[in-house]
Amino acid sequence: MVNIFAPATIKERRQYYREEWSEKDLPNFISEELYKREFGFDHYGKGPNDRYKVFKNKDSLKKFMRIKAPFAGYVSVAFYNNPQRRGDWIKSEFVFDVDAKDMPIRSCNCESVCKICLGEALEFVQLLIDTLKTDLGIKNIHLIYSGRGYHVRILDPAIMETESELRGEVVKYVVGANVPENSISLGYTNLFNRRVKRNIFHLTGHETLDGINSKLLKDTIKHRDLLKDNSWGLFKGQIGPIRYKNLLAGMARVNLSMVDAKVSIDLKRILRLPSSLHSKVSMKCVEVKNPETFDPFKYAVPKFVHEREEKNKENVNENKKEK
Repeated sequence: MVNIFAPATIKERRQYYREEWSEKDLPNFISEELYKREFGFDHYGKGPNDRYKVFKNKDSLKKFMRIKAPFAGYVSVAFYNNPQRRGDWIKSEFVFDVDAKDMPIRSCNCESVCKICLGEALEFVQLLIDTLKTDLGIKNIHLIYSGRGYHVRILDPAIMETESELRGEVVKYVVGANVPENSISLGYTNLFNRRVKRNIFHLTGHETLDGINSKLLKDTIKHRDLLKDNSWGLFKGQIGPIRYKNLLAGMARVNLSMVDAKVSIDLKRILRLPSSLHSKVSMKCVEVKNPETFDPFKYAVPKFVHEREEKNKENVNENKKEK
């Protein structure tokens, strides 16, 4: 596997935007009504400090990207009649932001991101998308690989004009952030149980989880095989009623922290621009057409990373010859 996680140099950024990047790589949901969105850029690796940019068409964006070769590019989830001032808001995408490095439960326990946790992040967003479609009937959903995780970007008219409060409630439902209080809502109870079961089977024992002490964590892992057959009653009997209640409350908090809820309710948020370069890790931000077959190490690695790897191999071979 190529070593991709080193930051991109300015030379590599220029190479990417002048030789590899194309305005044709912009998803249709971005290029359509491009002029109604705000763009932002980070030129120095310190966060987006060049805001309120507006492009009339893809050609003007192309010229900017090739000249500036930004460290990072962003686009608003909002549509405005006056995007240069973020004025006269029309509507906003509804977004779920899942960053692999921030997931509270990861099988890999790596320091940043790796193939394992990126795979688990993809698995999780597929669960979210399935719930959005089947439970809520939401359509027009786009999945974007952001460089270190995934953005679920929703352009369903039914939700694009909604306010932050309703979006927050939808987030809590979809991720399973509330412990079911009774059995009336069987649909949500089943969803919550599925989310908790997934979490439990991804535990390694090294996690630090709010409200779940080390003894409860250890016993949860010890008895989790009971949940393979959904024997929740037997599992509860082994854990104990009070500790079981604490476990569910803790898992509800874990579920909510799997996504960045602040992003979901922010109507004027800017997100990484699909097709742009995540220069901190030398990965492309790309639209995921088929989540079942998507591999970021195949589809999101820019050419300069492969060239970088080949050069490193040549240097290693040269050093061996000298020795």
